[in-house]
Amino acid sequence: MYRLAAWGTFIMALIAAIAYILMGMGVLKAGNLTDDAMPSFFYIIPTAYIIMGVCLFLRWRWVRIAEAVIVFFTIAVFYARYFDQPDVMWSAPGLITKLAQILMLAGLIYLLVKGKPVKATESKQTGG
Repeated sequence: MYRLAAWGTFIMALIAAIAYILMGMGVLKAGNLTDDAMPSFFYIIPTAYIIMGVCLFLRWRWVRIAEAVIVFFTIAVFYARYFDQPDVMWSAPGLITKLAQILMLAGLIYLLVKGKPVKATESKQTGG
């Protein structure tokens, strides 16, 4: 179950990254936001999600805690920023990214609770 949760969390990170890439390219439109209103971080976030997804497999507790904080912060900022714009919140990209992020956060919490983290020195000695 642990491995399944890790892979599921990784897939959610990839889904969020792909959605942000498509928003940055203009394929997915988030409500009435125009290209001028699209924050520049739509180009930075996909890279961060891909890196976070890959880092899941390091099994370092502090990395997973940092990832959970980052994902939670991203969700909170979205709802704080676009609370008064339901066309953005309920748009396809808004729903896709937030659903993926919420499931990713749930997966990270599960991995933190159920996982037996490997210390950085142990992983170098054992090769994994």
